[in-house]
Amino acid sequence: MRVILAEDSTLLREGLVRLLVEEGHEVLAAVGDARALLDAVAAHRPDVVVTDVRMPPTNTDEGLKAALEVRERFPGVGVLVLSQYVEQRYAVDLLTGHADGVGYLLKDRVVQVEEFLDALRRVGAGGAAFDPEVVRRLLARTTSPLDVLTARERDVLAHMAEGHTNNAIADRLHVSRSAVEKHINSIFDKLGLSADGGYSRRVLAVLRYLRA
Repeated sequence: MRVILAEDSTLLREGLVRLLVEEGHEVLAAVGDARALLDAVAAHRPDVVVTDVRMPPTNTDEGLKAALEVRERFPGVGVLVLSQYVEQRYAVDLLTGHADGVGYLLKDRVVQVEEFLDALRRVGAGGAAFDPEVVRRLLARTTSPLDVLTARERDVLAHMAEGHTNNAIADRLHVSRSAVEKHINSIFDKLGLSADGGYSRRVLAVLRYLRA
């Protein structure tokens, strides 16, 4: 894939560049601030952007705001956010509108190389990749919607929010694929999500909880 990196830590940025190149990806640009990120995306139109949340000049939320702007201006570009923090409001905003090609990982995951590369592949392919801790924090914001679900249905929904397929969920929960499908259909029914609405019920289910 063609990738642009935005990370103000030179050490981490160069480490990511080397990792991605060794894995056969093309790094189009590696920048240290949000403005440079937006300029690079406009110039190169990558497959995926990997960006930190807190970057100069204020080191607060410039990277995440830039990620939201990328999704608005360049909807075909996947966005994978790396952060030491769970920025709940902005993480929800990332899923607003179209929920394809987006991910949010905590930086601890970068040291787990295969998980990071798998997340990058999923985002680049138009899927989703959310750190389990990010999902837990976001789901913890909701009350009444979750109350209608069983514990197993919540587990299934959490894995859905991480971007896993039904087969992958079945493997992680040690149940059959048909059991997962039954839980998902139950979630749709309890949320009142109709198959006739013209939208992906899977995406709507995740969005409803993350935005609650």
